[in-house]
Amino acid sequence: MSQAETLEKVMTQPPPATVQGSRIYDKLREIDSVPRVICVTSGKGGVGKTNVVTNLAYSLCETGKRVLVLDADLNLANVDVLLGLTPRFNLHHVFIGKKGLPDILVEGPGGILVLPASSGIMELANLTESQKLYFLGEMEELGSKIDILLIDTAAGINSNVIYFTLAAQERIILLSPEPTSLTDAYAMIKVLSSRHDVKKFRVLINLARSEKEALSVFRQLSLVADRFLNTLSLDFLGFIPYDSKLPLAVRRQRLVTDLYPDSASSKKFRKLSEQIVREKPDFRADGNIKFFWQGLFNL
Repeated sequence: MSQAETLEKVMTQPPPATVQGSRIYDKLREIDSVPRVICVTSGKGGVGKTNVVTNLAYSLCETGKRVLVLDADLNLANVDVLLGLTPRFNLHHVFIGKKGLPDILVEGPGGILVLPASSGIMELANLTESQKLYFLGEMEELGSKIDILLIDTAAGINSNVIYFTLAAQERIILLSPEPTSLTDAYAMIKVLSSRHDVKKFRVLINLARSEKEALSVFRQLSLVADRFLNTLSLDFLGFIPYDSKLPLAVRRQRLVTDLYPDSASSKKFRKLSEQIVREKPDFRADGNIKFFWQGLFNL
């Protein structure tokens, strides 16, 4: 069988059946700590947010952390597709009151927990204030079960993206070497800084050909931010290299960190996860409402 025939056979096979809901939630042990909430956003689509979030989640799970991925692209979801999962229920069922968050939990490769979103449900494109508050309350139930929540936002700078970004404790701005990516990343930072008083961002460069190229992109962003925005902190988190293995993994609905653990990008994802685990998180409030706010308040 040729390589093309093998790939075609893999792609035509149905995704594996998914165990979903309270069975997963009930087996999770309580964790005596406040979960860390990290949002990955960009402003621009096509820079690889979902790939970065899911592969980072897999690498964090390898360190022994219990990681939950929230697909916050509520009407164009793709985390479940990337992972080859077939959830029966998603966040749409939560927002219309038919399911709770524990009911829609899915377990992915490496033990990643996923809160899947929906596709083609336009009424979720802009959540109401009551829906946002309801969702914060629902998230409290999961807070004692996880170490890290990773949020994969939608593209653009709409109200949902801003909401999920502000509800995180840490914000990773993801951009690629493309000029349009730099422009949109700056636009996202400007909105969060000037309108919502967010002053601290971490910057991760994706699809860079080298560390030199990644640093060049970061410097360009820093120069613009320093010139037009005051008292802003941009922290260079590192870069994920361009990797020919990554699209091969995507076509097979597998993570590159799982399918090609020795690839260049997989090694960077592991290094990034180890760096995050070593860090002492900063839970100081910035005036915006947060996920797991009760636990943060107690802390």
